[in-house]
Amino acid sequence: MGQWYQRKNIRLVNFDYSTPGAYFITICTEGRKCILSRIVGAGVLDGPNVELLPHGKIAAKYIAQLSEFYPDMNVESYVIMPNHIHILLRVLEGPSGTPVPTKQNSKVSRFVSTFKRFCNKEYGQNIWQARSYDHVIRHQADYDAHLQYIYENPFAWQKDELYMP
Repeated sequence: MGQWYQRKNIRLVNFDYSTPGAYFITICTEGRKCILSRIVGAGVLDGPNVELLPHGKIAAKYIAQLSEFYPDMNVESYVIMPNHIHILLRVLEGPSGTPVPTKQNSKVSRFVSTFKRFCNKEYGQNIWQARSYDHVIRHQADYDAHLQYIYENPFAWQKDELYMP
């Protein structure tokens, strides 16, 4: 009768997400609920500040801990927005400290999965959207643009595609 819904593959085809390099990751809250932070104080001299809410503080704690937990990965920059997080993640050469990654269970996927699991355990519930988004950084200009995007995201919150009042 009905056909099965097939999700669109949002990953780069035939790319091994365990290879060393930089990755831009976006993790959204379920239903895009604004429970992670508030953007406050958009003054002329001082830009807006990200004020972390309780869920956001827990997320920040686990972003920092996962950088220590995975010796072959480094969080180079991140921003915790009201309903999503952007992370610039560097995957390095070397052993992962966890089971050997495969294309289906890459280092990037395991980082995101572990992050969500640790946060949810402390929250006592799942607050995350099932899927995350990632972008493979291909060259220095791409890296610089995503690093700038993380820095400028609070300035453009009301124009952001993930904005929810």
